Amino acid sequence: MSDVAQPRLFSPGNVPKVVLAPMAGVTNAPFRRLCRRYGGGLYVSEMISARAVVEGNLKTMKLTQFAEDESPRSLQLAAVDPRIVGEAIRKLIDIEGIDHFDLNLGCPVRKVTRNGGGSALPYKRKLLRSVLDSAVQAAGDIPVTIKFRVGIDQDHITYLDTGAIAADVGIAAVALHGRTAAQFYSGTADWTTIARLREAVPDHIPVYGNGDIWEAADALAMVEQTGCDGVVIGRGCLGRPWLFAHLEAAFAGEELPEFPRTSDVVLLMAEHAKELVAWFGDYKGVREFRKHTAWYLKGYPVGGELRRRLGMIESLDELDDLLAEVPDVALPQENRRVARGHTKGPQVVALPEHWLDDPYDDLIANPEGDSAASGG
Repeated sequence: MSDVAQPRLFSPGNVPKVVLAPMAGVTNAPFRRLCRRYGGGLYVSEMISARAVVEGNLKTMKLTQFAEDESPRSLQLAAVDPRIVGEAIRKLIDIEGIDHFDLNLGCPVRKVTRNGGGSALPYKRKLLRSVLDSAVQAAGDIPVTIKFRVGIDQDHITYLDTGAIAADVGIAAVALHGRTAAQFYSGTADWTTIARLREAVPDHIPVYGNGDIWEAADALAMVEQTGCDGVVIGRGCLGRPWLFAHLEAAFAGEELPEFPRTSDVVLLMAEHAKELVAWFGDYKGVREFRKHTAWYLKGYPVGGELRRRLGMIESLDELDDLLAEVPDVALPQENRRVARGHTKGPQVVALPEHWLDDPYDDLIANPEGDSAASGG
């Protein structure tokens, strides 16, 4: 990490315009390094279970690691227990030197919400306040932010209450995905909710928007339409770490770089795969890269059979051989905004029994529920 003193993140003069959304199985150190190369911003780890950190789960502790050159070091935690989140934060400060914590209040995945975590937690206002306050107190001078959704579903909207509670306890910034948990990743993100949150939250707290940013023009449009202070980029950068160069240019009012041809994309794919192998080892690294092959080539006319074979690679040598078969083609104009990643939904949100009975109790549904699970 750099020895040069930097202003506190999210303080005046140091509000990142672009943030990489935490994504399970994606935003590990190798991917963060690739994204950081293309532009300034804040690059956040994948979601980490606070309880698993406290328990010293080896798989989870690997996920908390940062590359030596990473600065600032930004980590997202998921928690349902105020005591556990505070203990996890203190432990991570001691061993990793974290510069920023984000709390996951938006994950819609069943294994998280059925234990009262992720996008289920904001419904319990009293418990939410306790979790956020514990995190802020444990972090001290280190900023704590939150990322959340509009609500559980259209009958249980929580985002304005979440923003108000966050402001009360000293959360440094808030980020809203303009969908409910029930929508999952279906339909269109409602950016008007981001605008309403920006109006409701005190001016000194940065508000970030998230949802349906597929190219740089979308980010500019979101800021213009909502008044938000910056954007959080999730699915839009899957297979496109170079999107951060476009975003940096767009926010600076500069001409955007050219969209890469496949001849450039395959070089990036090979580098990404080698970084994953160096980080995770041969077996896990190659398998971690398989899902990325479809994202990198999405929208390019390269043929279905080649895509299928790339998704089944067993080694870096096999990957190199297959990448040599990729034709040198440009990305068609009409494919620049093609959705990538999850598109599933809507869904019935999995919740603990009687979770919706009282939004103001502080019952922890299943304090042991996230003990072995990170990601989502």
